[in-house]
Amino acid sequence: MSLPGLPDLRQRSREPELLDTAGPSSVSDVEIGRSLADLRLVNRWLGGRRRLLDAVRPHLGPGGSLLDVGCASADLPAFLLSRLETPVLAVGLDVKLAHLKDAPPLVRRVVAHVGALPFPNAAFDVVTPSLFLHHLDTEDLAPILRDLYRLARRALVVSDLHRAAVPHLFGRLVFPALFRSPVSVHDGLVSIRRGFRPAELRSAFEEAGLPHVRIRRRFPYRLLAVAVRPEGPGATGSGTGA
Repeated sequence: MSLPGLPDLRQRSREPELLDTAGPSSVSDVEIGRSLADLRLVNRWLGGRRRLLDAVRPHLGPGGSLLDVGCASADLPAFLLSRLETPVLAVGLDVKLAHLKDAPPLVRRVVAHVGALPFPNAAFDVVTPSLFLHHLDTEDLAPILRDLYRLARRALVVSDLHRAAVPHLFGRLVFPALFRSPVSVHDGLVSIRRGFRPAELRSAFEEAGLPHVRIRRRFPYRLLAVAVRPEGPGATGSGTGA
């Protein structure tokens, strides 16, 4: 049952975010820059960066490689690079060049659509669509997860939003005062409505042929899913528990 004044959160929203608008956009380059700055602020304080670091670190040795899909201005892979103990190649992929123009120089930038990834099989040790999957509609999740796992030599690590009433109420109260851009206020609330319940995310992994994924709830209202590639000559394409 929905609480008074709240949208029905029982099902994922299909409303698009303004920054995801294809073709000519009503969002100016200046407003895009402000909104991405807001996103970096959220990632710094509420994005679960350290938990993502803990999840990817075991799968990244010296000379390892990481792909962040839907990276926006690539602040998350830059954070991982700054905290990992060994040198790692980090690649940030986003569909819009405008999102990548402020990416840190240590992160290699690639402009591409997630449905047409320009990489061969097992191109990276770790692939992480961090806070990205909620941008996809439910019917697109399984094929994208399957393709992302194809690129991972060692692990696919997903961090995303746990859809619930508390973060939506928090956003309605705090986002207008916290964010510089009205686009961020709109997209932040839409993102929460497009987030996942654990069973929904697990179902998408199972449909993708990755039934052994381990999904955990993390503060604040985040879901962390890890599918590790089996090792050895008998390894198959299924994920294993993390």
